[in-house]
Amino acid sequence: MNKKHWRAAAVFFMLAGLLQLAGCSRSVLNYQIAESIGTLGKYENNEPVETPRMKMEREQREQESEEEQELLDILAQADQIALGYEYDRAEEFLKNAEIDKSDERVVSAIADYQSRAGKMHEYEGDIPHLSFPNLIVDPSRAMSDGYGDLMLTLSEFEKILNGLYENGYLLIDIHDLVKETENEEGKRTLVSANPQVPEGKKPLVLSVDNLNYAQIENGKGIAVKLALDDDGEVKALYTDAEGHEKLGDYDVIPVLETFIREHPDFSLRGAKGIVGVSGAHGAFGYEVEGSGTADYSDNRRTVSRIAETLIQNGWSLACESYSYDHLDGYSFDQLSQDITRWETVIGGLFGDVDILIFPYGGEIDYASEKAAWLTNSGYVFMIGLWADQDFREVTDTYMRQTRRMVNGYVLENSPGSLSGFFDVGSVMDESRF
Repeated sequence: MNKKHWRAAAVFFMLAGLLQLAGCSRSVLNYQIAESIGTLGKYENNEPVETPRMKMEREQREQESEEEQELLDILAQADQIALGYEYDRAEEFLKNAEIDKSDERVVSAIADYQSRAGKMHEYEGDIPHLSFPNLIVDPSRAMSDGYGDLMLTLSEFEKILNGLYENGYLLIDIHDLVKETENEEGKRTLVSANPQVPEGKKPLVLSVDNLNYAQIENGKGIAVKLALDDDGEVKALYTDAEGHEKLGDYDVIPVLETFIREHPDFSLRGAKGIVGVSGAHGAFGYEVEGSGTADYSDNRRTVSRIAETLIQNGWSLACESYSYDHLDGYSFDQLSQDITRWETVIGGLFGDVDILIFPYGGEIDYASEKAAWLTNSGYVFMIGLWADQDFREVTDTYMRQTRRMVNGYVLENSPGSLSGFFDVGSVMDESRF
């Protein structure tokens, strides 16, 4: 017991003795003592110590406070789920939570999710697909080496995302554009599907083109690979002008991830985009194809972990052929050998892949045996390239869609092809002028 407590105790016993000699009642005695030691009104009947009843009431208040905070946390989590238009999942989350389901706030939240789910409507317009290259972090080092036409700057991409968001665009999963049906004979076929979106929103497919980083020289102001940070998030490795390596939001994937965390209503049910990779020069900045003298097993494990994380975070992975060449000029044997090699080198790291992006838009003849071989190999989504139009076609076995490439060359030379998505003039980096 410290000096302060000794003094308080001494005062207590002194006053108690004097008041008892004076014939005071216990309640008066308690009042006088509490007033003297500064605890007036703090304890039950001004008792100078916590009684069993007081302890029970205090513990009950603490339990009620903890339950209230738990309820508030669960309601906040449900609201976060609903921000991505996952109203059914938000409702299910509340119904399965260990909370008081009769609480008016829970009842109101469930009713709100059901109401908003009922207002989703089928979108029947064109669905564009925008494809993005690597990002330039430091234009002062990259522009003079010819990267400007091939890529966007970091600030341009951030402004484009803001422009798309302000214009009501909403990222969707390409897999939501088809559904499987089965006829009476048991034959399964594809049919076109229109996504359900909120009023005023326009669906958009986004992709990242050939993310192997092979064409990038380190130290030129551009990220050189993907890597997982300490929290297991996919980031980009970048070397600044002083030669310091930094892991952060320096390329399309981590920038978009951060943007969606800040604007969850930019993504329908957590959809992000498609990441295309060819095979001849590795994946995500790592060499993965072994030779007689090199062992790339560590790189392959790293690429596999990154791929798994991307898929968990709402991304889809795509084949862009092994050679990243114009496939429209390939014979059947050349095409089958090229795709088979991609599956051997990259496919085993990515898992099941059903998207094929044709490099440079060099699509095959869909009436030929090549298309049949591709669909039999598991490729359902065939992505071409048109400069200023949006096209989608669904057959019994595949969906064909075109994409628009968004890079520095297009911004400068064909701004009209993107004018419906964002204000090109306000997006362009000052380093281009």
